[in-house]
Amino acid sequence: MRIVSTDCLVLGAGLAGSAYALQAARAGLSVELLSLGDPLQANSDWAQGGIIYDTSPDPAGLTRDIMEASDGTANPAAVAQLVREGPAAVKELLLDQLQVGFDRDAQGGLDLAREGGHHERRIIHAKDATGHAIMAAVVRGVGATPGITRRTGYAAIDLLTLSHNSVEPRDRYQPLTCFGSYALDTATGEVIALVARRTVLATGGLGGIFQHTTNQPGSVGHGVAMAYRVGARLIDLEYVQFHPTVFYKPGTSRFLITEALRGEGAVLVDARGRRFMDGVHPLGSLAPRDVVARAIKHHLANTGEACVYLDLSALAARFVRERFPGIHERCLAGGVDITREPVPVVPAAHFSCGGVHADLAGRTNVRHLRAIGETACTGLHGANRLASTSLLECLVSARAAARADAAELADSAGQTPLPTPREWTSPAKSADPMLVRQDMQQIQTTMWNYAGIIRSPRRLARARRILLELREDIQVFYRDCRPTRELIELRNAVQTALLVVHAASLNPVSKGCHHVAAEE
Repeated sequence: MRIVSTDCLVLGAGLAGSAYALQAARAGLSVELLSLGDPLQANSDWAQGGIIYDTSPDPAGLTRDIMEASDGTANPAAVAQLVREGPAAVKELLLDQLQVGFDRDAQGGLDLAREGGHHERRIIHAKDATGHAIMAAVVRGVGATPGITRRTGYAAIDLLTLSHNSVEPRDRYQPLTCFGSYALDTATGEVIALVARRTVLATGGLGGIFQHTTNQPGSVGHGVAMAYRVGARLIDLEYVQFHPTVFYKPGTSRFLITEALRGEGAVLVDARGRRFMDGVHPLGSLAPRDVVARAIKHHLANTGEACVYLDLSALAARFVRERFPGIHERCLAGGVDITREPVPVVPAAHFSCGGVHADLAGRTNVRHLRAIGETACTGLHGANRLASTSLLECLVSARAAARADAAELADSAGQTPLPTPREWTSPAKSADPMLVRQDMQQIQTTMWNYAGIIRSPRRLARARRILLELREDIQVFYRDCRPTRELIELRNAVQTALLVVHAASLNPVSKGCHHVAAEE
């Protein structure tokens, strides 16, 4: 087995992982940056609306909006960090260093947009493809920075810990400590051990465990599942945010319809053109996402309609084409001209507010294991995330974690040698791809039907029974077969799904994204 040693191993090359890699490498640390696919296939790349850049002299408004969106449950310390450090994180990396091409107003200043849950315009954007503009610049920055080794097409299998994977038997008496990861080169089938002084989980979200999602394929909570298997603390996994507006038309693929459209004046209507959100929340169609998603779910259940609609009639056609060119083109490809007709939309799983518990520098309860971005949970979002905080959270958490690790690893003379990991052995049998696909579909259908936007104790109990049986079958399957990307995803998906169901079952209180219905 090949062993690769480094200062920092980063699992995931979306905005959080890549921003950490840039910061750590510029501090003189060696970095291995792993991703399943091209970094431009990360969830960060699909972000449409924008990123908060609040430089107002009174940032209390942003604090209030985050707290209100969270249903009063967000961690005040995490909110304060984001509000305090966010502007500098955006300016340093995105504006000054990478010079991302954000939209400008007629005077040359940054154009500010508004989204759901925000009472002010404070979101900068690049048309309706902000994530892509940011990630394209970040990827170029990573490629031009010495000290970063990018490994594309690698799937992390399991974290290495002294308790489980060191060849030295006495290491099991040490405190719970991570020293890297086993990883599969999906192109060759080779499993290597990446040994590191710091391991960073930046694997993104878990929306892929649901039948309908805005996430990139393969986003099944890899970091959550791997962390759970080594004893990391997890928190708030019941709070899965469902984005209320995803393009819906039978026979076409679904994709996100940015909340920025509603920020510019679009409104949600039913099949008769009635603005049903006006009687639900003071902000109407710009209410927090959990409120809107539940309102749509209730409306569809009560009427039997397949979708609701986003009415853009208040927006000039030219403005729509210029401000939202990507959405305009994708909807046209799906047979809908949004400058002439309303957009059919439904909710879909979007963002995990919970994850691997981390402090404000990304530290977990496992020594030398960090978690940042959507994989982590500092309590920033509480029970529900405010729009356009996710990209900013990636930057702020990556910056704080990299600075902490650079300070801790600065004195290499006092560092103990890295442990030697146990040899990896793979079974000879190949996994049946039909069984893998069938099991994944069953996980996704079970989660959508029984642990989705609206839950109940009975539904969650049924989901748990189905998933426990599935996990047993998948574990046997996994032990008997050579690892593949699909098999690793299946193993992590069923574990993550069970963790979400378990967290939801333990919480009888409806808050934010987690809504518990009374039994019928």
